[in-house]
Amino acid sequence: MEETVNSLTITNLTTITEVILLSIASFSNCRSVMFTVFLMMFLLTVLGNSLIISAIRMSVQLHTPMYLFLSNLAFLDICYTSITIPNILSAILNNRNTISFTGCFVQLGLFTVCASTECILLAVMAYDRYVAICHPLRYRAIVNRTVCLYLAFFAWLSGSLNSAFNTTAASDLYFCGPNAIESMWCETQPIIHLACSNTYIIDVLNSIGGTVFGVGCLIFILTSYVFILVAIFRIPSKTSRQKTFSTCTSHMTIVALYFGALSFMYVLPHKTSSQKIDSIISMMYAIFTPMLNPIIYSLRNQQIIGAMKNILLLFHKKGFD
Repeated sequence: MEETVNSLTITNLTTITEVILLSIASFSNCRSVMFTVFLMMFLLTVLGNSLIISAIRMSVQLHTPMYLFLSNLAFLDICYTSITIPNILSAILNNRNTISFTGCFVQLGLFTVCASTECILLAVMAYDRYVAICHPLRYRAIVNRTVCLYLAFFAWLSGSLNSAFNTTAASDLYFCGPNAIESMWCETQPIIHLACSNTYIIDVLNSIGGTVFGVGCLIFILTSYVFILVAIFRIPSKTSRQKTFSTCTSHMTIVALYFGALSFMYVLPHKTSSQKIDSIISMMYAIFTPMLNPIIYSLRNQQIIGAMKNILLLFHKKGFD
């Protein structure tokens, strides 16, 4: 009888209907400026990544495994930004720094899909570079179109499954207040801190996910680059070494930005960082990295630049027709 009463008491305590996003509330004194900044970041991200996807689709010379994975990454970056920034813009515009509890969990689930999938995609891209540089004669046989499609599908499936497990476990928790998080959107760590019930299961799932998708993928990427660097140093010509290494610099830059931010957010002890710092770091991999990716990949890639110029010229000609 006592257990029944306790159970009913706990259930009745789950009264949260919305989540307060404190980081958005801090924009109250400069709403116009912040709305403009986030709108520009959103437009730049969508436009830049859409150009990358269009350039790859319309240029036959870019129909290779490396660019297939890059187009997946560009699409993922559009999804990343579309999950977070529109809600921020709406909140600033309406001067309302809350999100419904259901909407919060939808955002959490979609955000986790993107974060997990990007880890796998970056690892897959490292594998592609490893085969291309260390086994160039067998590259087309090892990384053929079918293998590429399977690897891309595996990345999205893995991210979706990880999100499903974590979001389901988080939704089974009891939330009785407080209902405020120091963030601009809903993600797992801040939401768990609001739970009134035991978080052991979700903590274990987060640890497994962090180990597999974070640490595991990073180790795989670093190991791939050890072999890549060894192969590059064996190339006799300095010019050939530089040219080969340049095909990896964009990917290495994105890996450093993305996993660097993830390490601060999920790997380092939480006692050493505040929720405000976590909020800033999450902006690094959820907003700034997706916005910078098109610039990083096109900066030293003449094929991408050439394809983008052709697309812009095509639109320009159509505008005059």
